[in-house]
Amino acid sequence: MNAVSAPKPRVLVVEDQQDIAELILIHLRHAGFEAVAAGNGADAQRELDAVLPDLVLLDWMLPGGQSGLDLARKWRAAPRTKNIPIILLTARGEEADKIAGLDSGGDDYITKPFSPAELMARIRALLRRRAPEQLADTVTVRGLSLDAATLRVCFQGRELSLGPTEFRLLHYLLKHPDRIHSRAALLDKVWGDHVFIEERTVDVHIKRLRACLQETATMIETVRGAGYRLNAKQDA
Repeated sequence: MNAVSAPKPRVLVVEDQQDIAELILIHLRHAGFEAVAAGNGADAQRELDAVLPDLVLLDWMLPGGQSGLDLARKWRAAPRTKNIPIILLTARGEEADKIAGLDSGGDDYITKPFSPAELMARIRALLRRRAPEQLADTVTVRGLSLDAATLRVCFQGRELSLGPTEFRLLHYLLKHPDRIHSRAALLDKVWGDHVFIEERTVDVHIKRLRACLQETATMIETVRGAGYRLNAKQDA
């Protein structure tokens, strides 16, 4: 039995033509993505303010006086959204248009009409390039082993069951043992600014992680007034 299922990548589709947006959403969800849609710049900004997506499909032409290029420039200039992968969707196929789109902050460019298969391939390729390299590894501390490739956690050969957030939290702690991590630092490194949450949320997930780790829970220490630490030293 697998210990944890991988979280679904979240894609924001900014497209004012409802039939095209719905078609894209269907294919994204069928391919295993979490997908949401916005029909204009204001709605798209609200979606980004609520939850930062893993990728944005952004139509060039949008209603309301704010084009896709305007949005791309705005998001590239903001610290919170500057690293979001953006694929521009447009009927403009001239070389000058493609250059303008990429110069505005787009990572890729696809011309309408396009096949769903091509779009999915472009999305996967861009997400692969942006995927954190540190996730593809195995780390072991005091008999507790985490394999990021297979999403499994084992203690002395016995598999443990963790939720997705607890898995990421443990992974980070195992990769940085014996250091004191504040709640704010853990939010930044583990949650990655994908959602606006309170620091106390870290306490809840630490409690859940300890419950999952059972007899190894004492490895995760609370440092009063400072945060948490994974003790990599053997007990005396």
